[in-house]
Amino acid sequence: MEIDHFRQRILFEDNHLIIINKLAGEIVQGDITGDLSLLEMVKAYLKEAYNKPGNVFAGLVHRIDRPVSGAVIFTRTGKALSRMSALLKERRIEKTYWAVVANLPEPASASLEHYLVRNEKLNKTFVASRDHPEAKPALLDYTLIASSQRYHLLSIRLHTGRHHQIRAQLSAIGCPINGDLKYGAKRSNPDGSISLHARLLEFNHPVTGNRLRIEAAVPDELLPWRLFSEAR
Repeated sequence: MEIDHFRQRILFEDNHLIIINKLAGEIVQGDITGDLSLLEMVKAYLKEAYNKPGNVFAGLVHRIDRPVSGAVIFTRTGKALSRMSALLKERRIEKTYWAVVANLPEPASASLEHYLVRNEKLNKTFVASRDHPEAKPALLDYTLIASSQRYHLLSIRLHTGRHHQIRAQLSAIGCPINGDLKYGAKRSNPDGSISLHARLLEFNHPVTGNRLRIEAAVPDELLPWRLFSEAR
């Protein structure tokens, strides 16, 4: 791993936290593929940057899907990890995503509430009725930011953190995310990504208490993101 290149992707770092702008296609945590994970990259960076001997601690606070890009929080201490995990559980980490869709949502701004059921074998989430025994409520707000000739940029505020929540809910209103074949997009993106990006994180620092607002730049060298450069 090229440490200087990796350093350019660091959105925030202090003695307690390190927040990285994940690339689409990277896995956050190791899985059966055996591919190098972002967690392993963070540990390698900390070991080299601070000349740490032996095993290096890095705690994972949350994950985003492999084809998704954007901000991911790691901790450098166990104390910070336990406190950040509590903030996550209490829904005190505010998350805003950007998504590109081909179909214009109606209305341009709304709250979506669905009941979702996860199928682990298919690794997919389905909208279900409220009385389904495995259904969990899912709530988000979306707002149309900008439109190009073919695509529309949405800002999405998550209020719950269900598996594939944004992907499933946007698909349910006829607006699958660009490139997301699993949820109804007509074609894939050339790099295998989907046009969903963890754009903004807002929370109180687990140690200092200071309010943090962490913004992750979108991969604007890629279509369709670069169509919306003026929106940024």
